[in-house]
Amino acid sequence: MKVLLVNGSPRKDGNTFTALSEAARVLQEEGFDTDFFHIGNQPVRGCITCGTCSQTNSGRCVFNDDAANHLIEAAESADAFIFGSPTYYGQPNGALLAVIQRALYAGSQAFAFKPVASVVVARRGGATAAFQTMNMPFQMCNMPIATSQYWNIIYGALKGEAKLDPEGLQTMRTLAHNLAWMTRNLAAEPHYDLASEPHQRTNFIR
Repeated sequence: MKVLLVNGSPRKDGNTFTALSEAARVLQEEGFDTDFFHIGNQPVRGCITCGTCSQTNSGRCVFNDDAANHLIEAAESADAFIFGSPTYYGQPNGALLAVIQRALYAGSQAFAFKPVASVVVARRGGATAAFQTMNMPFQMCNMPIATSQYWNIIYGALKGEAKLDPEGLQTMRTLAHNLAWMTRNLAAEPHYDLASEPHQRTNFIR
């Protein structure tokens, strides 16, 4: 089984990578394969609600010039996910949010019913708000959210400082154990009927 760890920081080997790497190490000890996906530091498009992905049912976003479709492709062979982001003004990296929104909407079948967790890095404040924001798209896509002993937060500003946060590192390890447990248990019932009711949309405007 494989866990895809998505690095949503523009810095490929910064503190977000440190947090994800701590989780990856434990997942490997648990017998999981791990792959890292870095969204990069190039421009990322936001969703323009063109509806092309829904009309064509292609499982891909119409824009193919950034990380979104590459993430969908990587997700198809993954059994679970950890998404990591730095905290910017109390929010996750905007580029990561744009990628998540487009990838989960256009390629929802690659993500649905697979366990997921969010990890955030902060210098000081705003981490809990960023953590909550990260989790909201996953809840809309039928993705079971793995927990830890605390919110999945690790602290550090300069490169490498996250290694100096022992509680944060322990939180990452506990998260990895919990994600491994959840993923194995869900895989034990591959024929469980997860069919849902037809989606009803109500906007309260009559």
